[in-house]
Amino acid sequence: MLSRPDRQADQRKPRPELRPARPRAVDTTALVARLTERDRWILRMLHEHRVLTTNQLAALAFPSAIIALRRLNRLHRYGVLERFRPLRTRGSAPMHWVLAPVGATVLAAEAGISVRELGYSHQRTLAIAHSLQLTHTLGVSDWFTALTAHAPHDDRGQQARLQAWWSQTRCQRLWGDLARPDAYGRYTHPTATLDFFLEYDLASTTLTRVAAKLHGYSELARTTGVTTPVLLWVPTTLREANAREALRRTWHRLPDPDAVPVATAAAELLSSSPEASPADQVWLPLDSDAERLRLHELTTVWPACTPPAVVDAHSGQTWAPAGGLIILDPPPPIPPRSEFW
Repeated sequence: MLSRPDRQADQRKPRPELRPARPRAVDTTALVARLTERDRWILRMLHEHRVLTTNQLAALAFPSAIIALRRLNRLHRYGVLERFRPLRTRGSAPMHWVLAPVGATVLAAEAGISVRELGYSHQRTLAIAHSLQLTHTLGVSDWFTALTAHAPHDDRGQQARLQAWWSQTRCQRLWGDLARPDAYGRYTHPTATLDFFLEYDLASTTLTRVAAKLHGYSELARTTGVTTPVLLWVPTTLREANAREALRRTWHRLPDPDAVPVATAAAELLSSSPEASPADQVWLPLDSDAERLRLHELTTVWPACTPPAVVDAHSGQTWAPAGGLIILDPPPPIPPRSEFW
């Protein structure tokens, strides 16, 4: 649940080995007729974000978790997905899904490149099952899943929409020499559009280190000439209060504080309703303690924000950063909606 995020310590337990897809020869040409547009979107999402759970994929792309699991299991039988279930001391975890080598082959073939050029590593994919960062990775995905699945409507019935969701890996390849956000997003409300960097905090890092990241964002804003807000999401209001003190001390020392707008929110401020979303009225700008705002309302206090001139999230093309890897453009957060089986 988004309002009660898992702690990073929960992942410091032994867990079973990743269960690979059944070892058998797979005719990749036969997959042309088997994989739907939504299936291919799932492959791209797993390539982008490394791992997603059944619950997350169900909320994003299926009418129910049962239908989602049925289709995901079929994709596992096709050999394009692999799955694992982390060990928990209480209860059972949902199935976790990652991209299999055959799935990477499909994506590379669609882009007209080799799997090596795609940058896919089977060993790195398997490593996420044992990573101490698994809780953090899934927490970021929970945040964006809730923002996508529970987008609010305005008074005229028009719905907000998450237009872009870029992974930490993509952000690092783009801006890693200056800033390393946990994700980048573009949120469009009928009355406003907000581009932002997300810093997802599980209280596992010192606040001094969290605040120090503002220097990188300041340099990124100076280099690109683009003002992109930084959103800090923490688990509790106590953590938030302490974080705001640390952030303010660093923020006021920046060469141009207005070039790095910052807002904070605490997960425990959300209701326990399944419909709770980061778009709710939980955000507090760093330079104001007046009242909390909804996500789209942050644009009213940051009029200087401008959309970043970066890769089009919906172009479907490929691009090559320094280093020679061919990186697929990020998939849209919302999949094709024409399939309901």
